[in-house]
Amino acid sequence: MTDPMRETLDRWKAAFDGHQVDAMADLFTPDALFQGFGPEVHAGRDAVRAYYEAVPDDRTADVTVLTTYAIGDQVAGGFADVVFRDPTGWAAPVHLSLVLRRDEGAWRIHQYHVSRISAEH
Repeated sequence: MTDPMRETLDRWKAAFDGHQVDAMADLFTPDALFQGFGPEVHAGRDAVRAYYEAVPDDRTADVTVLTTYAIGDQVAGGFADVVFRDPTGWAAPVHLSLVLRRDEGAWRIHQYHVSRISAEH
């Protein structure tokens, strides 16, 4: 079995770096729960698409997968460190946790949560 986190996050990074919002939304299950930088929890692909449409086109992400787990052959997840960047030098490091589900023959994100890493802690 391939590593579901790496497989999914490789596709996620390519779509994010290319600002391909439809490809981003397709990486999520239709009933996905999504919490990005804001305090709101979003639900569904349309909400995910709208979230990523608001992200500036010049943002990229550096991804390091930390751990992956699997529960049977239909559910997986794990943790990654991600640093979002733009050309001005802005950077936002986060911890990312995902719950993945096999959907339509591919791993898709069922739950997405980021937590900003602060030097103040």
